[in-house]
Parts: sequence; structure tokens; C-alpha cells
Amino acid sequence: MPTAADAKAWAAFHRGRVLAVACSRFTGSRCEDVACATDPSGRRQHLALACVAGLTADIAARGRTATWSCSTANRASRLLAWTPGFRLAREYVHHTTGAAAVAASVPEHAAA
Repeated sequence: MPTAADAKAWAAFHRGRVLAVACSRFTGSRCEDVACATDPSGRRQHLALACVAGLTADIAARGRTATWSCSTANRASRLLAWTPGFRLAREYVHHTTGAAAVAASVPEHAAA
């Protein structure tokens, strides 16, 4: 299990509470894909940006390339990625099999 010393995540705290965190969500032999989450009370304070910048510096120090994946429609994520230096390599399309079936919607006699 990774530890804080592995530098796989950076977080911003306020009074013992995490307001933003950036972590390596996928680690390959040459790349690490960065994920980030921010508590609503920590938004617009550049905390996520600081976490992402720190993490990408650690990724580079490990000799790997930091990558960022997000939907073309996720403007906030795209802006957060752009600011510390990520640049668009290619856009992706997300495929799905459809909505998951809800067990409660299956008639009782059909479940038996």
C-alpha cells in the first residue's frame, strides 16, 4: 500500500479537514493519470491547482509523464488541467451499455 512518502497524492487541509486532493489514479510504466477532487467549501481558492502542481512535479521526478483524462464537456476539469501545463493530446468518446437496471423495478414474480 502506498504511503505519503511515495508522493502519490497531495492534499490541502483546513483544521484537519481535507478540502482538495490530487492523486495518481492509474500508474503505468511511463505515465500516471491524475485525478482531483475538491470539497465545495474549498473551491475557487486554488487548492486543487496547488495539489495538482505538487503531484505533477513528483510524477516528473519519478521519470514519468503526468496525464489528465476528462470529458470534453467537463469545462472545470479542462481548465484545472490547462493551468498547471497539461495540453490536449486527443479527445475521447465514452461508451456505455446503458443505465443499470434497478432491482426494485423488477416485478416480484419475475425475480422468483
